[in-house]
Amino acid sequence: MGRPDAVNIVILGIETSCDETAAAVVARGPDGRGTILSNIVRSQFDQHKLYGGVVPEIAARAHTECLDDIVAMALREAGIELAEIDAVAAASGPGLIGGLIVGAITGKALALAAGKPFLAINHLEGHALTAGLTDAIAPPYLMLLVSGGHTQVLWVADVGQYNRLATTIDDALGEAFDKTAKLLGLPMPGGPAVEQAAVRGDGTRFKLPRPMLGREDPHFSFAGLKTAVRTAAQKSAPLSAQDVADLCASFQDAVCASVADRVAKAMSSVEDKFAAGAERPFVVAGGVAANQALKSALHAVAQRHGFTLYAPPIALCTDNAAMIAWAGAERLARNLTDGLNAAVKPRWPLDPGAAPAQGAGVKA
Repeated sequence: MGRPDAVNIVILGIETSCDETAAAVVARGPDGRGTILSNIVRSQFDQHKLYGGVVPEIAARAHTECLDDIVAMALREAGIELAEIDAVAAASGPGLIGGLIVGAITGKALALAAGKPFLAINHLEGHALTAGLTDAIAPPYLMLLVSGGHTQVLWVADVGQYNRLATTIDDALGEAFDKTAKLLGLPMPGGPAVEQAAVRGDGTRFKLPRPMLGREDPHFSFAGLKTAVRTAAQKSAPLSAQDVADLCASFQDAVCASVADRVAKAMSSVEDKFAAGAERPFVVAGGVAANQALKSALHAVAQRHGFTLYAPPIALCTDNAAMIAWAGAERLARNLTDGLNAAVKPRWPLDPGAAPAQGAGVKA
């Protein structure tokens, strides 16, 4: 089939930052709009479930065993040859260093073999720019990034220009969901398990705290909420199925109230950055953005503050290579390429100059 007509950039993307092995081919048109030509994701869930979490060594080995096949599948599904792409983009951080090395080395080898540029992509930038691929939303916009490792509010001024307005001072939201699920004996992945149980629960039964509610700064905190769930569970032990459902519903309600309050503070701080009468996009991305209750709460707060909520489809909220390829396309369009000596970075903040939030430690 070859290259699609009326495109000026075609990128092969690779994602191996955690426990999904993924490759995708994405095209960017002259008008800046994107098209996903293929998006292959292979989960390692079965290899990690016995351990209750992702084991870095197992993840890296699994990437090594199947990445070549995943890349070949992505090219075949896109109907394009390696020689026809314009560049190779690989997630190069943040994440598990073993997996990042596998993906980056593979990407560099393919770029070298094809004589094409290489793009070392920040995984978080992939999430941050996904709305451009799915909804043609261009910066500037406000963004909430909620995942297993990060909970941040960012002002996205342009590709490569990010101002972190808020972060978590302890647990990331996805981490809090996963630890709550483990505490209550729910299976992996924890976030979807808590959400499913909450559907059957009474969110008013357990009076759980709403962390940081009303604080002037827009930062997040979830460790105290997680501890409150543990305390409530211990008082109600042994837990019935309904107890678990009620705890999940109460936890989820507290999360939604806390996040909505924090986001509202951030919205108030950026209102003057938009031109009068201009749309105010509010983008939510990351794996936890798939939670429907949270999405509903964010839609409500966006409406109250005059913002329009944009959330990628569930398949593009979790880790995938289409977002890496799209970030690569956006960077290539601006001639922002990297050398084959580009290093992987297990820690790679989008806004390295952001002032540390008190108590945030390495998550600042």
